[in-house]
Amino acid sequence: MTFEEILNISPYSMNGEKKEKLLTDRLIELTKLHQERCPEYARILEAISFDIDKVKSYKELPYLPVRLFKELDLKSILKEDVVKTMTSSGTTGQAVSKIYLDRATSSNQQKTLVKIVSEFTGSNRMPMIIIDCPSVVKNRAMFSARGAGILGFSIFGAKKIYALDDDMKLDTEGLKEFLDKFQGQKILLFGFTFMIWQHFYKELMRLKKEGITFDFSNGILIHGGGWKKLVSEAVSSEEFHKKLNQACGLENIHDYYGMVEQTGCIYMECECGHLHASIFSDVIIRRPVNFSECDIGEAGIVQVVSAIPESYPGHSLLTEDEGVILGIDDCPCGRKGKYFKINGRLKNAEIRGCSDTYADKFKS
Repeated sequence: MTFEEILNISPYSMNGEKKEKLLTDRLIELTKLHQERCPEYARILEAISFDIDKVKSYKELPYLPVRLFKELDLKSILKEDVVKTMTSSGTTGQAVSKIYLDRATSSNQQKTLVKIVSEFTGSNRMPMIIIDCPSVVKNRAMFSARGAGILGFSIFGAKKIYALDDDMKLDTEGLKEFLDKFQGQKILLFGFTFMIWQHFYKELMRLKKEGITFDFSNGILIHGGGWKKLVSEAVSSEEFHKKLNQACGLENIHDYYGMVEQTGCIYMECECGHLHASIFSDVIIRRPVNFSECDIGEAGIVQVVSAIPESYPGHSLLTEDEGVILGIDDCPCGRKGKYFKINGRLKNAEIRGCSDTYADKFKS
């Protein structure tokens, strides 16, 4: 099945058995492609004596540690075919991942993102407030994870404004004008978790004490990029939702889990507070002792697979996060596939989420 054919399937319509066959066929195809076109990847497979003819499930395919993209230039395309290079988040002094994209992979990332997010927001584009500053997206050839996230989600916005200026100050007048202009309409808000908390929520609460209020009860907020800093401030997901509702009436809030190494295949949080894997990707939880697959409800290291990457060997990656599968095909929200939660970073793993790296710099 080609990727175009996969795009025609509803993202959360396949049960576990059908999805396993679809992903196994696609990921074996991608493994062969990268083995042929990426010399470094081919040497890795040779070093572990990997035999693709023995693979019966995508769960048996080798996975690269996500950190490897910080140490090697891994690409399966010619240098002249690179149209975009994306970099991961990182604090000062940290190495960053470099992800090389050709036109096909970049296009498929965007198409996939649209299919997934539309399941939560609807198909119509909305007036959009980006809770960040405009300078983040200035370099279109070299995208940071933060800039890539903003530009990726901007496709869902019809009219867009940035809520913050380049000094990270809330543009209160701009927000008032925007809300007046689109009064009664559904509005999309997007941003990274810590920035929303630090520069949006806290400022809204300060203004509220002065009698200045904003009504975002018609808003849909999508946020992501790491919880490490907020957890250290004793802010849970439940508290985050509650406080934003108190500050401005926001009720429709969706977290998402994703990474620059597998852009497009994000895992959206449903109405029940669960992260979901679509037909384009999957999550496998592995035991740190022997890397065997964990049972449902058992915490371990998060492995992610994606049906998208053709320009670089990022289709099967071992992350530095800990998570747990909560169930398969039986989430009360009605969506098929695995649903799970992320417990946080593995001990001693580098800070790397957009929110967390920004929070680290902000603290400094």
